[in-house]
Amino acid sequence: MQHKGTEKLQTERLILRRFTIRDAAAMFRNWANDDQVTKYLMWPSHKSPEVSREVLEDWIFHYGEKDFYQWAITVKENGEEPIGSISVVSKDDSIEMVHIGYCIGKRWWHQGVTSEALKEVIRFFMEEVKVNRVETRHDPRNVNSGKVMKKCGMVYEGTRRQADRNNQGICDASGYAILAEDYFG
Repeated sequence: MQHKGTEKLQTERLILRRFTIRDAAAMFRNWANDDQVTKYLMWPSHKSPEVSREVLEDWIFHYGEKDFYQWAITVKENGEEPIGSISVVSKDDSIEMVHIGYCIGKRWWHQGVTSEALKEVIRFFMEEVKVNRVETRHDPRNVNSGKVMKKCGMVYEGTRRQADRNNQGICDASGYAILAEDYFG
């Protein structure tokens, strides 16, 4: 893999960029404080903008690392305000794999925004970082997350029973992946 760090990415409607500390209020307001958004995630909803600010301070600190990937999702027509995030939540250089996680404010659900962001991140990792595998997973009760993965060309690999934990407790984990041979084939 040829790690590049969190580079600015663009699609037709979106800009994926590094977070700045100025994003804390928007992060809190647009998604991080919403229990519906975090229902199937592994981190609790933020109780104040200060929590969002602390999270951003940590991410910003790590932006100097070439293998750290954390993007703010912004819609071009809305300006610079972030509406969600997409990131590498784990990686394994020995098998050239990145595991992606994402979340977006519910005001932007069912508009294709998350799929557009994930497709671009897959493109970046396949074409620029030269990974062999991009994977992700979701709680099967979160059906729409699985639809995003399928829409992006990821292949369902199975559901591991009671193999994960999120804000609902112990849960099943449905895994999806796309390999370089799938992407380029």
